[in-house]
Amino acid sequence: MGRPPTKLAEALRALRRRMGLTMSEVSRRTGIAISTLSKVESGKMSLTYDKLTQLCQGLGVDFADLLGGSSPAQGDSSAKGRRSINRIGEGVFVRTEHYDHCYLSTDVSGKAFVPLVVSPQSRSFSDFPDYVRHGGEEFVYVLEGAIEVHSEYYTPVILQAGESMWMDSQMGHAYVAHGDAPCRVIAVCSGNQSELIDAVNAVDQQPPQRPE
Repeated sequence: MGRPPTKLAEALRALRRRMGLTMSEVSRRTGIAISTLSKVESGKMSLTYDKLTQLCQGLGVDFADLLGGSSPAQGDSSAKGRRSINRIGEGVFVRTEHYDHCYLSTDVSGKAFVPLVVSPQSRSFSDFPDYVRHGGEEFVYVLEGAIEVHSEYYTPVILQAGESMWMDSQMGHAYVAHGDAPCRVIAVCSGNQSELIDAVNAVDQQPPQRPE
């Protein structure tokens, strides 16, 4: 994904200062080493989903508080003209057992959809204990390589670079890397970013067994 994402660094630093906490106080509350927090704030490393959860729980915030940014003032329907630019290597990186995710435009909260770049890590559907399910709709476009899309109601389909598909995200689904080459896709999901992250992580925490 290029250099380590920087927006998590900016978000954590801003949150810590807003709460009036030193790095050692954040470490004490969250159980995350000061050296790790320092590397995150300097943009030298990101955090896994588990560490992000640990960080949010320790500070008493949710993902939207940590990763969210500019949004229209509450009750102000006239707020318009927001935008977010994603430079190469930027974004918030979340690694799970089956996917590497890079969430884009996380500085904008209250978005109608969640854009992200996904690198499937599993090369067999049997690696998944269950399908991923979450609210809303989903569009996926293959940037490089190829993926197999498995879903509850359809036979698996292989998508090559340049191909795409839309689906109902409430239908169980899973992306599997097809072939030996690395693959990356861009996905656009309607709904809430925190719920999307929770849905993917919930599958990782289940015991491994192939879905029926």
